[in-house]
Amino acid sequence: MPQSKSEHQTPILYNEDEDEDDEADEERIPSAAQSITPVSPTAPRKLRSALTSELDLRSRLPSRLTLNEYSSLLGHPDGVNRSYTSVPATPSRPRISRHQSTAGSPHISRNHSRAGSFGLRLSTALGSERRRNIPNSANLEDSKASFFRDDRVWYDQFTSTDWVHDSIADAFRVKALRSRKDIRGRLEAWFDGAQGWILVAIIGCITAIIAYFVDVTESAIFDIKHGYCNVVGECSSWSHWSEVLQPQAVKNTWIDFGAYVVLVVALAVLSCLVTLMSKTVVPSAVSLSTLDENLGAHSKKYHEEFGRAGEEGSVSPTQKFADREQSSTMIYYSAAGSGVAEVKVILSGFVLHGYLGVKTLVIKTLALVLSVASGLSLGKEGPYVHIATCVGNIACRLFSKYNRNDGKRREVLSASAASGVAVAFGAPIGGVLFSLEEVSYYFPPKTLFRTFFCCITNFKKAAALSLKFLNPYGTSKIVLFEVRYVKDWKFFEMVVFIGLGILGGAAGALFIKASKFWAQTFRRIPLIKKRPVLEVALVALITGVVSFWNRYTRLAVTELLFELASPCDQNDTSGMGLCPQKEGIPSVIGYLCIAFLIKSILTIITFGIKVPAGIYVPSMVVGGLMGRIVGHMVQYLALRFPDAAIFGNCPVDGGPESCVVPGVYALVAAGATMCGVTRLSVTLAVILFELTGSLDHVLPFSIAVLVSKWTADALEPLSIYDLLTDMNSYPFLDNKVRPIFTTELGDITPRLRRQRIIDISNSPLVLASDLRRKLEYLQLAGELDGGLPIIRHGILVGLIPAPDLEFALDKLESEEVTLCLMATHIKLNGFPSGDRSGSSGEEEEGDVVGDEDPTDFTPYIDPAPVALDVKSPMDLAYECFVKLGLRYLCVTREGLYAGLVHKKAFVKYMKELE
Repeated sequence: MPQSKSEHQTPILYNEDEDEDDEADEERIPSAAQSITPVSPTAPRKLRSALTSELDLRSRLPSRLTLNEYSSLLGHPDGVNRSYTSVPATPSRPRISRHQSTAGSPHISRNHSRAGSFGLRLSTALGSERRRNIPNSANLEDSKASFFRDDRVWYDQFTSTDWVHDSIADAFRVKALRSRKDIRGRLEAWFDGAQGWILVAIIGCITAIIAYFVDVTESAIFDIKHGYCNVVGECSSWSHWSEVLQPQAVKNTWIDFGAYVVLVVALAVLSCLVTLMSKTVVPSAVSLSTLDENLGAHSKKYHEEFGRAGEEGSVSPTQKFADREQSSTMIYYSAAGSGVAEVKVILSGFVLHGYLGVKTLVIKTLALVLSVASGLSLGKEGPYVHIATCVGNIACRLFSKYNRNDGKRREVLSASAASGVAVAFGAPIGGVLFSLEEVSYYFPPKTLFRTFFCCITNFKKAAALSLKFLNPYGTSKIVLFEVRYVKDWKFFEMVVFIGLGILGGAAGALFIKASKFWAQTFRRIPLIKKRPVLEVALVALITGVVSFWNRYTRLAVTELLFELASPCDQNDTSGMGLCPQKEGIPSVIGYLCIAFLIKSILTIITFGIKVPAGIYVPSMVVGGLMGRIVGHMVQYLALRFPDAAIFGNCPVDGGPESCVVPGVYALVAAGATMCGVTRLSVTLAVILFELTGSLDHVLPFSIAVLVSKWTADALEPLSIYDLLTDMNSYPFLDNKVRPIFTTELGDITPRLRRQRIIDISNSPLVLASDLRRKLEYLQLAGELDGGLPIIRHGILVGLIPAPDLEFALDKLESEEVTLCLMATHIKLNGFPSGDRSGSSGEEEEGDVVGDEDPTDFTPYIDPAPVALDVKSPMDLAYECFVKLGLRYLCVTREGLYAGLVHKKAFVKYMKELE
């Protein structure tokens, strides 16, 4: 007979004074969550190798549950499909549905079907004979490995990737693949190894094609603000709007000015409207602040959300859920901003369904064309990273090896992010270093080589095709722009370069502080917060009004940076004002100072608006203007005092740039300012080298970048993207920063609660209704990707992840009367579970198998969860979370289970240390 619920618990494990509170929480959970559709993955899942106990118990399941290797775990016993939401939502607020969270993604249904995958069909065809030849073995080793051989259930929204499980699952896949030694098996293994190379080559080519489309389209639309061309092809006859309208009482300049402002506002608003199509609503049950680079979003302090360190469990999950009900839902737009911060978090293992989907890719590409063409102070290089990562995520569906394994998928996404930088700057080596230095969390050597191949592929093949036949930049070059410095730098200039590094780092740090101040003041105005289109229109109006009257602010950011960095032709002293003689240098400096002031302010107020926008090139433009000003000052001093000792090595009868080349100063300051904003170092120095191709100037670039990073770190510890990540409740641990710990793991281990464990001391059978209440307790606590440890007489014997438990519970017909088997090592009629001699299926029912038909949950149980002692140093826990990518860490005390530390709780503790 099934035992009662009380007989499944061991009260000596818990604190007696907490039992009443825990029972009260249990009573409140059903009422608080009765309107919540539980989280459940509905991915097709192959059955594991059967345990002996499973073979014995399976015969007692209802006859209508016919289980075989093709059975779907999603199928309801009655044949009725159930719908699920990604997270528990508040009853009275919009909840995030799969249609919202996967907007723009082919993951339309929850089952995440791979039936149409080319790689899956090919692997099935090649492996059909192998499956027929493999003997049917059910030994103990296969039983232990069954937890890892199966395909993982599809990860829920706003959860973390289980890196350990994915790695072990891939190892079993490779082992099975290499077990076949015939010709067909060798071909299958060869094709499996070649899939990664094929995939990154496809990603590189598609990314370059999209970049070509954006470059050509936005440059054509950008010029419409000034007029139009009367001929097709290379324009030899250009007409301004004043010439077309031919006003009688108004000057032509005012007509051109009005047309320019109207078109700037129109293109910016249209870009915003397209971007708003990627709207996603996150319910208040999810503790996030923003996902679209909104520095003005309200963020909760970690101690407000999770409690102080050492107070874990002091606030009940029902209370947390009630508090979140009072808060408003969070709305974000996946196509807004650059997406670099979110890509970085995704690569660390955070799950954001739809953020890298097809809809996001299409919307962001179209909106990016309009936003760049509008003339706002933004760039397209940052969004290229997001677009390229979308391409990589979509391309992974070609091969089930990457489609079914999130750990393997993120290796491809790292290469995709690198290809975005490669096509943005025309710098393949810089793209590889960008992925390694900025966005990648796990970067093994094979990923490094494939990333380089991906960047070279899009650089040489697709981009070269564009070069020869399409010429996207109009310069017959693949790079964003190319400058060549003939003259070498002088020794006295090193002091100026160091000074530019200091100025650039300070400018980058001040930009971060100013952007945050602007977002937290102006952007929090209720009208602006509710009407993002209004903010875009106001910013576009200001941009159009103040930019028209200055040539350098009217230019596109890429073209302006090219002019600032270019050396003057020795036979051309006009240079549109940038190549003056000695007498004209002061006026040029004043003109550049005005442009510097305007560009700085516009870049600050533009960052964070709801359009696709990058910060890389705009920050370089601000730095380039500053560097050009300093360069002309040094040039004026060299021409004014040619006999000074410091200028002794300069030619006497040369031109204005015979001693000082202001373009070098502009590019040095551009790199320093971008470093101050993003904290890129080696990547930036290599990109500058690839843009110039000058080995002589690598040293000035590198020194300026180093000095800039030191200065910016002293003024503002966080980069612009680290600040965005820090403002959210992302379960993100920075593996590039090593904190100093003085505590032990037991100091942050929450107290033991009955709702957070499964006790099988008296019986391995547990009521499904009890499991459902424990699962809802975790969900209300916000631990969608948590787990329930399985305890026998105080000893940890296993752990079942929350998504897997819900997946199994959703398949039961009646949870109130169903008993679930939760032990992997039990005795059936006197025979151990690993002994096949007692598993004939004809035995009489013993004490373990009661009157009810139990459901075997052992395939979902992790028999060996990672566990540390309470006296383990916090450094060891940090290494486990960072290096292993764990979602939770079990804690023991003298061999007995003491608690579980979730990754979110550890992130909270890390933030409090800062």
